[in-house]
Amino acid sequence: MPDTLHDVIAPHLAVLFCGINPGLLAATTGHHFAGRSNRFWRVLHLAGFTPEVLRAEEDRRLLEYRCGITSVVRRPTAGADELTRADFLSEAAGFTARVEHYAPRTVAFLGKVAYAALVGRHDVAWGLQAEAFGGSRAWVLPNPSGRNRAFSLEQLVEAYHALHQATRKR
Repeated sequence: MPDTLHDVIAPHLAVLFCGINPGLLAATTGHHFAGRSNRFWRVLHLAGFTPEVLRAEEDRRLLEYRCGITSVVRRPTAGADELTRADFLSEAAGFTARVEHYAPRTVAFLGKVAYAALVGRHDVAWGLQAEAFGGSRAWVLPNPSGRNRAFSLEQLVEAYHALHQATRKR
């Protein structure tokens, strides 16, 4: 299994979606959000980012819609709960440099965990953040993982749609 999952990234994207870290299936297949229970691809479509539901194998097509995907922590795990504070701290400089280099308009963190670790705060709200991250607007969205049942499909779509609307206004 590869130790990293390749980014789907290009300069000056409208949105760079940032997962916490790759799951084992994503790392094995080489495609982001590859698990059948992950709602990412369906949510992106329903929120208006893509005209159809893409499959994980088509993750590079996101670039056609001025979106990309990366992970804050490169190390694959069975679940994000296996990560430690040290994992986030060791990746912080490289992740920030990646964001600064590619300069997306918005960096969308999928879940509060990674963003909170990177900025050193626990009082993170959903949505647009007051401070930029790496020169880009920062937005925090609920994680679409199938393990995250705190948010229904409808709630995920609503949150992602708000980001989609905000990116279209700029």
